[in-house]
Amino acid sequence: MNVLPTFDMMLFGGTGDLVRRKLLPALYRRHVAGQVNAESRVFGIARSALSREQYQEQSRKSCAEFLGQEFDERRWDAFSAQLFYLRIDADVSEDYRPLAAALQGREPLVRVFFYSTASNLFALISAQLAKSELITPNSRVVLEKPLGHDLASADEINQSIAAVFRERQVFRIDHYLGKETVQNLLALRFGNALFEPLWRRGRVRHVQITVAEELGVERRGQFYDQTGALRDMVQNHLLQLLCIMAMEPPASNDPDAVRDEKLKVLRSLRPIRGADVTTKSVRGQYKAGATNGAPVPAYLEEKDIPPNSTTETFVALKAEIDSWRWAGVPFYLRTGKRLQERLTELVVTFEDVPYSVFEAPPPSESANQLVIQLQPEESITLTILAKNPGEGMRLKPVNLNLDLGETFKVKVLDAYERLLMDIINGNLTLFMRRDELDAAWRWIDPIREGWLEFEDRPKLYTAGSWGPAASSSLLGRDGFAWHDEQ
Repeated sequence: MNVLPTFDMMLFGGTGDLVRRKLLPALYRRHVAGQVNAESRVFGIARSALSREQYQEQSRKSCAEFLGQEFDERRWDAFSAQLFYLRIDADVSEDYRPLAAALQGREPLVRVFFYSTASNLFALISAQLAKSELITPNSRVVLEKPLGHDLASADEINQSIAAVFRERQVFRIDHYLGKETVQNLLALRFGNALFEPLWRRGRVRHVQITVAEELGVERRGQFYDQTGALRDMVQNHLLQLLCIMAMEPPASNDPDAVRDEKLKVLRSLRPIRGADVTTKSVRGQYKAGATNGAPVPAYLEEKDIPPNSTTETFVALKAEIDSWRWAGVPFYLRTGKRLQERLTELVVTFEDVPYSVFEAPPPSESANQLVIQLQPEESITLTILAKNPGEGMRLKPVNLNLDLGETFKVKVLDAYERLLMDIINGNLTLFMRRDELDAAWRWIDPIREGWLEFEDRPKLYTAGSWGPAASSSLLGRDGFAWHDEQ
């Protein structure tokens, strides 16, 4: 791999979970791979009163925990020599002076300002960076989701960012788009003539997108209760996956060509508003149950959750795209916490042959399916019908499996590794443009408003299950079932 341009990366929220669990381990891996040169620097920035040595030791412990056997003390020593710490209170101008001094004389280099903080601090930090004259033509700003809590708040944040950064400098990150299998989905769709004639109405019966988590809210109770599954997961992760599944072939692999096609999908989504929320959406909230054989509390018993909270921890939606390619093809989206297993998969179910001369298999086995799994493992499986050994012509489903790690014999990059490299290289392809974000919120906001209008309270489901029964009914009314129920 090519060595990255020399950079200075400022991690605001530098003592937080995202930095400890994902960003520092990702940067360490790229350092070990030889992509981060010795002149590059990483600054952890937070309000805690820590020395550089204390921050390095804190980071070492985190990386050792999350990297496991990949962690090497000798290599860490070399990496930590590039790791610094600055105490900055976001709204105190004087606190930015040490950062300005540290960056002085390095103006031509790439500067990355990564905002791993609450989004209500984004405008404040940006204004202080501009006031301190720290934003250069080679600067990038990285915004973590969720960006706002509705269209109005997202627009307010974007306006404040646009006041100091150009749009080409803004990287709205969604780590799902950095996964190797998502990249392979683009290759599968637009690099192979085999699937293009099938990727449309009349050939595809329906599409499912599932992002399931075993974990509860963990230490994010206060944040999560103000956000909920619709805004935390659907507005970004699931809609971005839907866009890649449904978009038209871009004219090139230019970042804006790809994002133009994703935007068309978002603008083609049929609104779910008013009474439609009662038939095309399902809200859920987990009650006490068990995960991996261990008892777990109900959502209302979690730390920092109000006892009367109506925040959803599960959402299932029936999405419809009003376009020539997808008219009449439902896209079912599902996400939730405390579900039966950790799973992210995309399932394309194709139409049956118009007439079969063979003995019919059971209905659950009749459809060809393409299953693209993003986690826990990354794989692609195509289910076809083949003759069952023995007399007669009974058909049986068989799987054609592509295990990416086994096939290519190389370590698959973590999503944040790929995205951090793209940020440093200035590649915007896998990041949301402002108009994409606006279109996503325009589709999400009426769903929330409909829930309030019709007093649609979350349906309870047992922790460790696949969600409320109404989720199965959402597909059952159309004659379908979730992939895990087939």
